[in-house]
Amino acid sequence: PRTPQQNGVVERRNRTLVEAARTMLIFSKASMFLWTEAVATACYTQNRSLIHTRHHKTPYELVHNKKPDLIFFRVFGALCYPTNNSEDLGKLQPTADTGIFVGYALSRKGYRIYNKRTRRIMETVHVQFDELTEPMAPLHLSTGPAPTFLTPG
Repeated sequence: PRTPQQNGVVERRNRTLVEAARTMLIFSKASMFLWTEAVATACYTQNRSLIHTRHHKTPYELVHNKKPDLIFFRVFGALCYPTNNSEDLGKLQPTADTGIFVGYALSRKGYRIYNKRTRRIMETVHVQFDELTEPMAPLHLSTGPAPTFLTPG
């Protein structure tokens, strides 16, 4: 199948991911510039949670022959506090920044966090989560440029 009309299974999967991402963005009140993070997070969670009825396994289990570790799952858009590792912290400076959980690191165990102070997406495991507070409402008022994305390297 070389056209969308001939590949209904893939088209349906893409539609499911986009619908999940839209729901996550609306529920978390996140800005639309985070749509790619929402789609990637939807894919990550669905690969580890949706069960294939024929095999009674998740897609992750079918590929890796082991159950996925779900202890790291977090609520998309949750308020969080990544540790501030800046070398020039004074004694009275905060040791954590305020961030928004936007996904999972691909190349290592960790989380992708939108840092509200630096306006960048960072990857870290050193973060505390507050999944009960609404974090994104003030972000809609921002008129500045979209954030710069950091990738490990």
